[in-house]
Amino acid sequence: MVTFNRLLAEHGSARAALDALPDVARSAGVATYQPCSEASALKELRAGQSAGARLLCRGEPAYPAALAEIADAPPVIWVLGDPALTFRPMVALVGARGASSLGTRMARRLAEGLGGEGFVIVSGLARGIDAAAHAASLATGTVAVMAGGVDHVYPPENAALAAEISARGLRVSEQPPGLEPMARHFPLRNRIISGLARAVIVVEAAAQSGSLITARLALDQGREVLAVPGHPFDGRASGCNMLIRDGATLVRGPEDVIAAIGKPEGLSAPAHGVASTSPGAATVAANPAAGSRSWRDQSALHRRILDRLGPSPVAEDQLIRDLAMPASQIAPELVMLEMDGQIQRAPGGLLSRV
Repeated sequence: MVTFNRLLAEHGSARAALDALPDVARSAGVATYQPCSEASALKELRAGQSAGARLLCRGEPAYPAALAEIADAPPVIWVLGDPALTFRPMVALVGARGASSLGTRMARRLAEGLGGEGFVIVSGLARGIDAAAHAASLATGTVAVMAGGVDHVYPPENAALAAEISARGLRVSEQPPGLEPMARHFPLRNRIISGLARAVIVVEAAAQSGSLITARLALDQGREVLAVPGHPFDGRASGCNMLIRDGATLVRGPEDVIAAIGKPEGLSAPAHGVASTSPGAATVAANPAAGSRSWRDQSALHRRILDRLGPSPVAEDQLIRDLAMPASQIAPELVMLEMDGQIQRAPGGLLSRV
């Protein structure tokens, strides 16, 4: 992206820059370089149109103004949904894929509260915090920035959520339609998440995580960075606690975000009390009865339960709601995990991970 901008500045137009590229490559020791052919570009355009997406070029009025300000803004982006959302103030909510129950509850609370104040919520359509933030802000405005093509949903379990976002919100990608994301695409996606937003809020993040990459990018772009504190013994909170130690604004609720960055200007806040949608609730199918569950299914359920728990106690009924499964299926597994010494029960129906 920086090279694209430099070439345009040096050669004055995209056509002149394309004509100069082979010589630039040869001077760098690459003898066989050829720019993207017109046929390949037309093939990508047709693929995007077939997916119902629209191509936005940097410099045209519909391109998001906040994104255009960053040094490495993508020259083109594909959008699927309502691009008018990018003209409203945006706040990014990011965090752990293996989020705890408390983390997903906090993400929903922040997304609903900030959406109610007029902010559009931006995230990356990943598992955990991202999915919770998107689901809770569908009614007020949400933007999903995708690592692969705008028509390629990853992870697959978020397909129903992605379809709702394209119908009621916006999906964005700088990658060509149909591209399956690879590891190197996710940091590139993260700079777009922070570039679109006025501020980045980290809800849960380990000490080494993609969410901290987004926070560092946000600082480089001049965005505000805020973080939700967590229990010192919970590895999912270590990154957030580090950010707060290093100067990020501590967030306890939407009001702390508003105090730090202010309310959107010139907007009347939508009505409060938007119903929350549990992430994945529309796509989670009823599991077989516990007695007929295979050991693989049981092991997978145990991992889901343990992933939702941390050192801070969580109410059993809240855990069951977060898992979007019948209590009759969850309760026996909680007993097994308690007998196995992996969880402990406190008075008042509270559970925590050992």
